[in-house]
Amino acid sequence: MARRPYDPRAAAEAAFKVATTKAPLDLPKAPVVPGAKEMVSLRIDRDVLDRFQADGPGWQDRINAALRKAAGL
Repeated sequence: MARRPYDPRAAAEAAFKVATTKAPLDLPKAPVVPGAKEMVSLRIDRDVLDRFQADGPGWQDRINAALRKAAGL
């Protein structure tokens, strides 16, 4: 009868992996806060950006308002 090949190093590595591997956590989703704004990166043509910035401070709010209007919100 042939003996099963046994690799002690492979067995030790498998045991270590089982002992040290943690199950991924199911993180709760962030609560939705009404009226909260989210920071994003957006590519806009230079001439469009210049147009909104020409009226001074508040250009981001004006872009947001234009996007809301375009989206029908």
